[in-house]
Amino acid sequence: MGVLAVYGVPDASTLLYYGLHNLQHRGQEGGGIATFDENGKSFRYRGLGLLNEIFTNGEVAKLKGNLGIGSVKYANASKEGLDNVQPVFFHHRSGDFAVASDGNLVNSKQIKDYLEKHGTIFQTDTDSELLAHLIKKSANEDRIGNIVHALNMMEGGFTFVIMTKNRIYACRDKYGIKPLCLGKLGDGYVVSSESCAFEIMGATFMRDVRPGEIVCLDGKGVRSTIYSRFFRHHMCGMEYIYFARPDSDIDGCNVHAYRKEAGRRLYRECPADADIVVGVPESSLSAAMGYAEESGIPYEMGLVKHKYVGRTFIEPVQSMRELGVKMKLSPVRSIVKGKRIVLVDDSIVRGTTSLKIVRLLREAGATEVHVRIASPMMRFTCHYGVDTSTPEELLCSHRTLEEARDAIGADSLGYLSPESTRASAFGCADPCQACFTGEYPTLLYDDDTDLKNNE
Repeated sequence: MGVLAVYGVPDASTLLYYGLHNLQHRGQEGGGIATFDENGKSFRYRGLGLLNEIFTNGEVAKLKGNLGIGSVKYANASKEGLDNVQPVFFHHRSGDFAVASDGNLVNSKQIKDYLEKHGTIFQTDTDSELLAHLIKKSANEDRIGNIVHALNMMEGGFTFVIMTKNRIYACRDKYGIKPLCLGKLGDGYVVSSESCAFEIMGATFMRDVRPGEIVCLDGKGVRSTIYSRFFRHHMCGMEYIYFARPDSDIDGCNVHAYRKEAGRRLYRECPADADIVVGVPESSLSAAMGYAEESGIPYEMGLVKHKYVGRTFIEPVQSMRELGVKMKLSPVRSIVKGKRIVLVDDSIVRGTTSLKIVRLLREAGATEVHVRIASPMMRFTCHYGVDTSTPEELLCSHRTLEEARDAIGADSLGYLSPESTRASAFGCADPCQACFTGEYPTLLYDDDTDLKNNE
């Protein structure tokens, strides 16, 4: 998912709408915007689909106010439906508020069980509702104190934006797994999952929200509260590898520069004898450029992406992903025919997409297809928001490298090492590589874990 917040800027909803378009790559199943006007009246509109399918009849102009929050929804089979499209509104004796989130809690079941035992009734499956009920549960009249208490009961990779009638709170998990950054816009401020949203909004990047930090935006400007002293910088490696846009800077590292460096290192570790280098559009193109530059093999546009088809990896159902591959990509026959190809992709999750792309290239006349992956073998499931499903569905969870090569039909297969994945960030971050190495930065809760010990 992607989250966005605007404070202190006229017609906040319009800016949110355009900014969310630059975050559309983070979620295509739904989206929404919520605002407060100067009288404290709340407004919200949300729907399923892409933003231009949701906001079709002037709804944006009806969302009044100079502060607001918005989100785009990542496809997740366990959290489908309009009820789970954010932002979500809540009522409280201290005032109404709205919440939107990105990421995933690893102790959501424990929190939900805990709250239900105390009389809470849930309307959605969102982490935002869990946060809201933890805030409402506290007897403290100090809002920031309630938020601090709630966040310290949560474990995982997440960001939250919380909006009251006169204030925005932006929160980032203490491990720094999910990205969040702060920008300046006129006399106001913007908070976004990625800095790429700032350009279209006319905002200027200020800094990243720090792990374990709550940034408060109100009439007093920007204030910071550190809710956890146990903070780390373990940005999700898949943000750099796949999710984020190449024009975003995350924790001091440009995404395009990261991917290009990963491509250079990929050639050093996994060279191939070939005629051309072809990248899988769009997130693999930077790595393919780096591979081509380092190897001296010409880079060619051997695959064309159909402009109006979304990202197949974030489709919620496997059958939709498989059908989406042919809808999404076409080989350039005159470029690939008779050629030995190095096919550079950012990652392999289930392997079905890679198999179909290799077949497409062979059908178009490629004589050899050598697949090179600009990340390590994905052997473990993600618990922080990347929908990698069960270990059995992962191509490499139970296969050797040779078995994986055979499964996708490639002439050869090579992966970037975890060491080079880390080094490609130029020392700006120590990315979380749990899905590659099985080394998770957080405790992973099981069904028997008791939450009351964490209060």
